[in-house]
Amino acid sequence: MDPLTIRCIITDDEPLAGEGLQRYAEKTPFLHVLAVCEDAIQLNTLLKQQPVDLLFLDIEMPYITGIEFLKSYPNPPKVIFTTAYEQYAIQGFELDVLDYLVKPISFDRFLKAANKAFDYFSSQHASKEQPYFFIKTDNKLEKVIFNDILFAEALGNYVAIYTADKKIITHATLKSVQESLPARQFLQPHKSYLININHISAIEGNVLHMGSHEVPISKYQKEELLEKIVNNRLLKNK
Repeated sequence: MDPLTIRCIITDDEPLAGEGLQRYAEKTPFLHVLAVCEDAIQLNTLLKQQPVDLLFLDIEMPYITGIEFLKSYPNPPKVIFTTAYEQYAIQGFELDVLDYLVKPISFDRFLKAANKAFDYFSSQHASKEQPYFFIKTDNKLEKVIFNDILFAEALGNYVAIYTADKKIITHATLKSVQESLPARQFLQPHKSYLININHISAIEGNVLHMGSHEVPISKYQKEELLEKIVNNRLLKNK
């Protein structure tokens, strides 16, 4: 199956409404309907049988509403709510649903929601790929995956890039390396260093422990850096 094909289940206690959504989905090439069911109990069973990316989920259903189901199900798929009632819209978006379709649903409105889902899953798929660049070293071009980088160190007109198992030296500036890397993941604790925050094992005084290496923290950047690194991940005593 194409990785950008979205596997979906339609759940609606009104058979005609469910059939209508199924017809719309069949006209949308990137949607693959796995099943159409009438209530959250059937849906609950189906979700345990096969992987599902997206739910077209009615809100007003017998036994348990779509909102109640979404709140109770652990790690649910992404959801597009379908309902005749506009008043649930705020609750829906508080639950991080992709879209909220109010019945009667036209095909153009359905397609807009489906395209929103396609954009979401496309970005998720892209983020799972390992970003990398090639750097010139020793008369060859070497592939370096961003997540493998521990830190980079400026050495005059050169930069040394450290991974867990090697050190690669290339003719470049630290600034040019930094501009090629994701800004949220790579920070500069010192004018001569660039670090991958995912590989910090400890912070001790003005030193960052990166694998078996130690990287200094500039006193001018320490407060801002610690705020970005630690953020809300510091376990506090009660």
